[in-house]
Amino acid sequence: MLTDKEGEELVKLARASIKSMFEDENDVIKQISEKYKIKKGVFITLHRYDTKELRGCIGFPYPVLKLGKAVVEAAKAAAFSDPRFPPISKKELNNITIELSVLTEPREIKKSVKGEIVDDIRVGKDGLIVKLGPFSGLLLPQVAEEQKWNALELIENTCLKAGLQKDAWKKSKCKTYKFQAQIFYETYPGGKIVEKKNY
Repeated sequence: MLTDKEGEELVKLARASIKSMFEDENDVIKQISEKYKIKKGVFITLHRYDTKELRGCIGFPYPVLKLGKAVVEAAKAAAFSDPRFPPISKKELNNITIELSVLTEPREIKKSVKGEIVDDIRVGKDGLIVKLGPFSGLLLPQVAEEQKWNALELIENTCLKAGLQKDAWKKSKCKTYKFQAQIFYETYPGGKIVEKKNY
């Protein structure tokens, strides 16, 4: 688990990483990122502050990179490479809030009867990954809470995110994984950073 100070520092690292595309922030990035060497899954989510609309979300579901590097790469990708949105501008960054999710390693939900999978999902605490053949979809733990979904709606929407039918999770070859996340976010652009305690 990260401390409040570490979470705050990593969110600041994410903002510095985005700013570095417009102005030199390399000293800040190097100083912070080198402190976090353990490998972790990470997602960076960007929202417009004025409308609360999603503005980008990209990350690494599995612990393939050191935490500092993962935050840097995910932040840049969320800001400039999310295919759903145009790249953000320097001016727009002043209206963007940053949310950091540090993930536990996903583990497969294995049940003898596929329908029981839903019983093993805790809404607001578990994020999901659904995989079937070349298709894969992921939703972070906070999404179900924000959308007011129940466990069934969460797994169905994870299937849809993967480009599958909503009941694809019932198929014998479909694999469902769950994970948890420690979440820190800016209360306003570049402002106070707090941990989301009720996820």
